[in-house]
Amino acid sequence: MASTDTDPRSPAPHAADSHDLIRVHGARENNLKDVSIAIPKRRLTVFTGVSGSGKSSLVFDTIAAESQRLINETYSAFVQGFMPTPARPEADVLDGLTTVITVDQQRMGADPRSTVGTATDTNAMLRILFSRLGKPYIGPPGAFAFNVPSVSASGAITVERGAKKAVKATFQRTGGMCTRCEGRGSVSDIDLAELYDDSKSINEGAFTIPGYTGGGWNSRLYAESGFYDPDKPIREFTERELHDLLHREPTKMKIAGINMTYEGLVPRVQKSMLAKDKEAMQPHIRAFVERAVAFATCPECEGTRLSEGARSSKVEGISIADACAMEIRDLAEWVRGLVEPSVAPLLGALQQTLDSFVEIGLGYLALDRPAGTLSGGEAQRVKMIRHLGSSLTDVTYVFDEPTAGLHPHDIRRMNDLLLRLRDKGNTVLVVEHKPEVIAIADHVVDLGPGAGTAGGTVCFEGTVEGLRKGGTITGRHFDDRAALKKTVREPTGTLEIRGASTHNLRDVDVDIPLGVLAVVTGVAGSGKSSLVHGALPGRSKAAGAGVVSVDQTPIRGSRRSNPATYTGLLEPIRKAFAKANGVKPALFSANSEGACPTCNGAGVVFTDLAMMAGVSSPCEDCEGKRYQASVLEYRLGGRDISEVLAMPVTEALEFFGAGEAHTPAAHRILGLLADVGLGYLSLGQPLTTLSGGERQRLKLATHMTEKGGDRLVYVLDEPTNGLHLADVEQLLGLLDRLVDSGRSVIVVEHHQAVMAHADWIIDLGPGAGHDGGRIVYEGTPADLVAAPSTLTGEHLAEYVGVRP
Repeated sequence: MASTDTDPRSPAPHAADSHDLIRVHGARENNLKDVSIAIPKRRLTVFTGVSGSGKSSLVFDTIAAESQRLINETYSAFVQGFMPTPARPEADVLDGLTTVITVDQQRMGADPRSTVGTATDTNAMLRILFSRLGKPYIGPPGAFAFNVPSVSASGAITVERGAKKAVKATFQRTGGMCTRCEGRGSVSDIDLAELYDDSKSINEGAFTIPGYTGGGWNSRLYAESGFYDPDKPIREFTERELHDLLHREPTKMKIAGINMTYEGLVPRVQKSMLAKDKEAMQPHIRAFVERAVAFATCPECEGTRLSEGARSSKVEGISIADACAMEIRDLAEWVRGLVEPSVAPLLGALQQTLDSFVEIGLGYLALDRPAGTLSGGEAQRVKMIRHLGSSLTDVTYVFDEPTAGLHPHDIRRMNDLLLRLRDKGNTVLVVEHKPEVIAIADHVVDLGPGAGTAGGTVCFEGTVEGLRKGGTITGRHFDDRAALKKTVREPTGTLEIRGASTHNLRDVDVDIPLGVLAVVTGVAGSGKSSLVHGALPGRSKAAGAGVVSVDQTPIRGSRRSNPATYTGLLEPIRKAFAKANGVKPALFSANSEGACPTCNGAGVVFTDLAMMAGVSSPCEDCEGKRYQASVLEYRLGGRDISEVLAMPVTEALEFFGAGEAHTPAAHRILGLLADVGLGYLSLGQPLTTLSGGERQRLKLATHMTEKGGDRLVYVLDEPTNGLHLADVEQLLGLLDRLVDSGRSVIVVEHHQAVMAHADWIIDLGPGAGHDGGRIVYEGTPADLVAAPSTLTGEHLAEYVGVRP
């Protein structure tokens, strides 16, 4: 009898079952120091360690990058031309890799046509549903799409059927796009007074639009058009001349022998500036747009982005615009009540997707919410939606702090989802600091022991219990619990907020104390940001207090920007080098005279490979140092300028603190960077590589020198994001110093250590979306813990070990 796989006489496992590990040997990416580890497949592995210890370098820049590179190589050269082409990571061996799906916290597209519904394909399923069941019938799914315009055309086509014959034909497509706002939901109104000074003529420089001054082609186009006298003040233009200046249809003409198209000033500005993402604009253009343009809800579609026809077709009295405006949990209940056998599979798939939103803690969102307005944590969880129902197994999911922005109540649900992905037969790799997530890991990799050059080694590999006993920084701090304060500060005043109704707030009345550490908390979607960023600034201004809002949004700047340039640190460093060597400070700027001529001071050379994706490689002349060789001959304290910019903050703090390189101005800025927990960052690290939490702490360091005394209010949005357990204590000390120096600090935060350390807590809820928007507690942390009446109170009491 032939033996089978279950035959006890055949105990040897199949060769295909022996690949149960992802092996990394000799990884040297960024600060990694020949790291060699074996990660078990189909298990949940958490990577932890202090900020800057090398977690992301190992998980994202080594494992995920190599997997993506190998997958890209399987496509044709033509297809690869549309893909990024990452270089092979610095590692000797990378073995046992599977397909990697990265779910990170990068903000989603800022285009207003990108919504929660379009990002998750939920909108596509709804459009099919309404095209099948909607009454009256208006057309196929495209008729309900706000990014599909309606078009119609007619003309003659030639049909070859025996003799050639011209046939009259018409073409028509019904789309759902609102014609007034073109599917954006808002319309722009330009303030003409910001476009020109009507007391001047065009030749006198009447235009105040960026790029239209100084005699360039834009101003010449209008000055030499011949439609009006360019030497006459604009206020003296006739009605016809003013129309030609502002609204004339495109007209071809020649100026200085060059073919050009003349167009009115208003449509020209709309096409060149208003059609672009505002955040991607240069600062001076963005300032002009913010000054000259007012955005209002489209009066024709009332902000729904949809045409009248798309809004008229309904299913059981609900239009697709109504469905997309509902909170997703309410929409899920509505879909659950639809019974129609002809679309049963579609209803099942739609129901499953909507339930996933609720399960992941995003039931308070609406499908028409612009994707660009989501926080980093919300964006990451939205990206998770499409993977929860995926049929793929045996892939590697990589998460970057999936608990960012989550209340302790929601972290438990996130843990359940991570375990579900693992139990489907997937490998789950999580970069995380929260002990609640580390506790559910099958395998833990702790990197360190320090940050930057002091990190990059594996300090521990094994189980959670082994980590607790391992003696590493993470292990020692794993069970740390911040204690409640014995005494709290007395407020020096209050900011009164009355009738706040931004988003889901329900006429909230609250007094925010000044001169203390106040924490605003509540479950995700309860209204914290609406209260702090929506209602607070207006009241602060009325009370004469200056608000310094420090959030995690990307820092504007190019890939040349770094902590030294952003904080103003480079200026005293350049002057110190110039003084020590008797030369000009401009030599020590990589954007000025000292720049390497080959790469223009970028440090890398970008090569366009035509149909293939472009690649960047270190400049061969300056070896990535960005400066001319002659500049690097000048030294300060035995170091050249490139070596100084390569220093981490902690090393630079010591370097500029004493000796020949003693520079008080630089030392003061470096001290602030160290205070906010960025001692591991190198001075020349590109800002584009910083995480949200690092960006926030960098902004905080630059604001800490602002004057204003007790009238200055700092508003921080989850400053513990990306902070290791050991660094949270340092952050609490920094917040204390800010308050003790006379500032008021308001923190939107979920971390129990910050709540316990607060002088005053404002808790919003009780739930999210329309179940939130109310103040459910305001008072001291001790009183909240003594009689916990909210979800926050229950979790905080558990955290500090108080049993009421």
